[in-house]
Amino acid sequence: MSAPRYDLVVIGAGPAGSAAALCAARAGLRVALVDKARFPRVKLCGGLVTGRALRALRQPLPADLLERRDSLSFFDRGAPLGQITGGPPVYLTTRLGLDAHLLAQALQAGAEDFTGHPVAGLAPGFVQLRNGAALRAPLILGADGVNSAVARHLFGRAFDPATIGFALEIEAPPSEDQSLQVDFGVAAWGYGWRFAKSGSTTIGVGGLQARNPDMKARLAAYLALLPDQAGARVMGHHLPFGELRRVPGHGRMLLAGDAAGLVDPITGEGIAHALLSGHLAAEAVIAALAAGRPDSALPRYARALAPTLRALRHARMLRPLVFSDRCGGLFRQAFRDSATMKLRYMDLLAGEVDYAALLRRAAWRLPLRLLRGR
Repeated sequence: MSAPRYDLVVIGAGPAGSAAALCAARAGLRVALVDKARFPRVKLCGGLVTGRALRALRQPLPADLLERRDSLSFFDRGAPLGQITGGPPVYLTTRLGLDAHLLAQALQAGAEDFTGHPVAGLAPGFVQLRNGAALRAPLILGADGVNSAVARHLFGRAFDPATIGFALEIEAPPSEDQSLQVDFGVAAWGYGWRFAKSGSTTIGVGGLQARNPDMKARLAAYLALLPDQAGARVMGHHLPFGELRRVPGHGRMLLAGDAAGLVDPITGEGIAHALLSGHLAAEAVIAALAAGRPDSALPRYARALAPTLRALRHARMLRPLVFSDRCGGLFRQAFRDSATMKLRYMDLLAGEVDYAALLRRAAWRLPLRLLRGR
């Protein structure tokens, strides 16, 4: 029996994959949506949903999936750096609920459900599942996360161990203190977070793996600064902090979301870029197939994704000013003393300001501080 033929096989049913499958299925393409997990499933993530992410969704989420927050507090190893109020709001969610909702939308639009079936083999135009099923399509989208099987197939490895990030996180019991906290000092070239939700409190630390061989100790030290009783299981996961692929795929295989390294290397935001890249990849596939030129999907997608890649490259350029031993302390002093810097941080999360503007501002402000020895 021949393998069923599709227009697109999407591997990974998280935000990037479900967004792509939804977009492609609504356009009338026959889409197979594959994931090794069955949903709902637990996913390591702080659960912060920004204004940028809500715009990338292109449709409203059910109100019960989001909790609005209008302030965000910042710290340096427990020492207050100030609180932002009056800026753009942010929202909290659980990936358990968010991802299940996005998957359900994609399936309702007509994508065929192959969740719960790990990939056993890949070849151009062909996906073999571990249960023996085989799927054929002219185009394949890898939206299968930081450990992407599609990226390994294309490039030999999913990420560079020397540049990858790593995070540890727990879900503590809910707390009366419903504040959002970001702590710049608890991990090298990274930060800690405490996001209190109605049903739990997400606490974690993350940073460049090579600079944090003692991440468990850093999490323990951070928990000691907090009032929460943390008896929950510790979960760990790699983060593609700035592990950016210059070309998001090869041939007729495309990459989106974490699989393409689309995580902000300063804020750690990934959901917005996952959603946007999923939509852009699907639109490129739709246009390429309509033109009868599936080989044109990757160039189309790369052109559409170019502004996002450029912004993330700018973030990589700024990252040493935020996290390095020499400049990081100066950054935190400036951040503590400047209400404007705090508001720009919130504007950045909301997508109302870009890194190019911040880079121009930092190019002259921080060198002045260095010359003054501050």
